Amino acid sequence: MSTSAQSPSPEEQVAAPASEDPHHARRWLILAVILVAQIMILLDTTIVNVALPSAQSDLGFSDAARQWVLTAYVLAFGSLLPLGGRLSDVFGRKRTFVVGLIGFAATSAVAGAAPNIGAFIGARAAQGAFAAVLAPAALSLIAVTFTDRQELNKAIGIFGAASGSASALGLILGGLLTDYASWRWTMYINIVFAVIGIVGALALMTHSTHPNKPRLSLPSTILSSAGLFGLVFGASKAETDGWSSAVTIGSLVAGAVLLAAFVLLQKYDRHPLIPLRVVLDRNRGGAYLVVGLSNLALLAEVLFLTYYFQTVLGYSPITTGFAFLPLPVAIAITATIAQEKLVKRVSVRTLVVIGLAISAVGAGLLARTGVDTDYAALPLPALILIGAGMGLSVVVAIGIGQQGVDPKDAGTAGAMNNVSQQIGSAIGVAVISTFVATATTHYLTSHPHTPGSVAEATVHGFSVGYWWAAGVYVAAAVICGLLIRPRTYAHHQAAELGDEAVLLIG
Repeated sequence: MSTSAQSPSPEEQVAAPASEDPHHARRWLILAVILVAQIMILLDTTIVNVALPSAQSDLGFSDAARQWVLTAYVLAFGSLLPLGGRLSDVFGRKRTFVVGLIGFAATSAVAGAAPNIGAFIGARAAQGAFAAVLAPAALSLIAVTFTDRQELNKAIGIFGAASGSASALGLILGGLLTDYASWRWTMYINIVFAVIGIVGALALMTHSTHPNKPRLSLPSTILSSAGLFGLVFGASKAETDGWSSAVTIGSLVAGAVLLAAFVLLQKYDRHPLIPLRVVLDRNRGGAYLVVGLSNLALLAEVLFLTYYFQTVLGYSPITTGFAFLPLPVAIAITATIAQEKLVKRVSVRTLVVIGLAISAVGAGLLARTGVDTDYAALPLPALILIGAGMGLSVVVAIGIGQQGVDPKDAGTAGAMNNVSQQIGSAIGVAVISTFVATATTHYLTSHPHTPGSVAEATVHGFSVGYWWAAGVYVAAAVICGLLIRPRTYAHHQAAELGDEAVLLIG
């Protein structure tokens, strides 16, 4: 690490070695602040799910409008993440982090007080935009705060465990707030998180940028945001309008063309939004694909299980939330073990492949659930296996995707991890949901109608979705095996591969 060449003041210092780094003595407190922000962002992908029926009754909006409460957030979040990542590289990580927190708190207050569905959806989109600013800054702050390799391993493990757990914890918190307060508190609770994060950041963090900071490219920004918007919007419309609709096809084609133009532009742009050196490394590229595909499968499983618990097994929102608790617990335990013990002895490729295989087995168990399956018989062990696999694979992949980059690209690398998560989640839910809907309809038309046929058809459709999720985990394992280099260990550099051929997690 280095300091600015212009004799900076403490507020302008760049991360330095532990003996000089102003963050070093406060590094674990800073990590706690970063975790508060990360949990807040990811909670919002699920906390509103269990509150939607109450919000719909209160605001009186249609079923068609209901999906946009979720989609608006993901659309803004996913499409603006590349820009958000570059903002932290350009304007500084602390500054971008605080601005993101302030904006997220303000838009959450507007969403909680929304008088109608239009205001609610608009506020949700604004939340997603500020989340796109905040999330890359949070991850890049870890990379520049922890200068010791072993401590960085541990910090990334804790961060990954919190990230993997937040969505499931959002279901619990959403159920508690909706049942005992109001659906509006699923939005207001973000203000509490944000205030803690703002106070902590101002008290603990030092402004940090790279002395050779990049500039923003307007053409790259427009192309990337529009391209990602097209993909996510097209996938969302496929879920409701079908894959053959003109809007779906047009959006997906336009998104793909714009993203292809964006990639081409990055080769020639003097100030690329996402420097190709960040994504073209085999290890990093493989890691981003693993993160995206894993989240594609996981969020689809969580969605189907939410409906399975409530509509088939008759669980309440609170009971549903607690039924998911083994998932984040397994993620946290396995992630901690992986980062503190296993990465020193086992190659990262082996860890990721084994973890994905374990998650695939868990998804296969879910596919065997029926209309009267006991929770302890299949859902419980399945959630434990999925969580254990995610903690082993995705947390390691997040570390691979963030490390080994030039400090001036730290925000961009953080954005790529988040882009993979958000785009994978949005597209996965839409794509796998279409297979589930088709399987459910086919079951109803090919079986006699009985009092229990609707529930049986629903469970059958979910089972098809779980098998698709298992297949995605397997595909991610194959991709990982092909892309991530063998004999890459987290605790040392394999010199025989060359400097540019190795990524260090620590």
